[in-house]
Amino acid sequence: MQDIRWGIAGPGRIAANVAGDLALVEGTTLAAVGSRSPERARAFAEQHGGPDTRGHGSYRALVEDPDVDVVYIATPHPQHAAIAVACLEAGKAVLVEKTFTATLAGAWRVVDTARTHGVFAMEAMWTRFQPAVVRLRELIGEGAIGEPRSVQADLGTVRDVDPDDRLFSLELGGGALLDLGVYPVSFAQMVLGTPDRVHAMANRETTDVDADGAMLLGFPEGRFATVQTSFHSPSPGQARVFGTTGWIDVLPRFHHPSTIVLHHGIDDEGERIELPATGRGLYHELVEVTECLRRGATESTVMPLDDTLAVQGVLAEAADQLGLVFREDDTAV
Repeated sequence: MQDIRWGIAGPGRIAANVAGDLALVEGTTLAAVGSRSPERARAFAEQHGGPDTRGHGSYRALVEDPDVDVVYIATPHPQHAAIAVACLEAGKAVLVEKTFTATLAGAWRVVDTARTHGVFAMEAMWTRFQPAVVRLRELIGEGAIGEPRSVQADLGTVRDVDPDDRLFSLELGGGALLDLGVYPVSFAQMVLGTPDRVHAMANRETTDVDADGAMLLGFPEGRFATVQTSFHSPSPGQARVFGTTGWIDVLPRFHHPSTIVLHHGIDDEGERIELPATGRGLYHELVEVTECLRRGATESTVMPLDDTLAVQGVLAEAADQLGLVFREDDTAV
C-alpha cells in the first residue's frame, strides 16, 4: 500500500515536532515543505525529511505539488484559511493547526470548501487524541462520575512582551485568546457540548492583544465552564470535570496529559490512571488523519468539523466582547 504523502506549510517549532512524530507513523512520508523563504523550506526538509523531501519557496508551490496527499498547516492563524482552501480545492486533505482560523467566517469558508469538494479536513487539536483524554471520555460515557455538570480549566505561561513576536501582534492573530484559549474552550466543548452563553473579560497588552483573561461559558440545563488563560502567570494547566457522583482531574498540562485521577466522592483518594502519549504526543492525531484518509473518510469522528465551528464561535464571541478584531490573510497563497 502506498504511503500517505505529507506536506508541511510553515516550518516552525511546532512543525518540527510534528515531523518528528510523523516519522513514527507507519505508512507515511514527509514529501514536501512549503515556506515563504526557500532557504527555510530547504533547511527544514533536509533536517526533518528524507533525501527525496522537497523544499518549496512558496505555499502555492506546495499546493501544486502532485506528490502531496495531505498538508499540515502551521503558519500564523490568519494564513490558515487561505492555505487550507487552496489545498482543498486542489484535492489535498488538510490538518490545520489550532486555532483553526483567525475568524469564524474563515472557519466556515474552510469547512464549506472541504464539504463541497468532499476532501478531508481536521483541526489539529491534539488534546482529543491523547490516550489519557480518550480514557476520560470513556469514563464519562460509562457514567463513572454521573452526569457531567461543569468544567474548570486554566492555561498560563510567562511571555516577555515583544512587538516583533507573532504572539503580541494582533495582525498575526496574537494574544492569549487564540493561542491559549482555544485549548480550555475546546476541552469544555468536548465534555459539555456547545455553549449558548459566553461572558469574557481580559486585560490588554501594550501591543493591544489580550494578555490575561477568563471566560464563563453557559450550557443548557444550567451547566457551565470556567476557563482562564494568561501570558503573565505560570498557572498549572489543570482541568477538572465535575459530575453528579464524582469528578475527574486532568493533571497538568491538561492539553497533553499523561495522568487523570477519578474521584467517586469527597472522601475518595482517587484512582490514578497513567496513560502516556507516544512520541511528543502529536503522533495520535497524525494516526487519526492517516487512518481517515486510508478509509476515505472526509471528517474525523473524534474532532469533527462541527466541533471546530462551535469552538470558533465561542472565540469569535469572546473577541467581540473584548474589542479584538482579527482578520484573515487572503494573500497567503
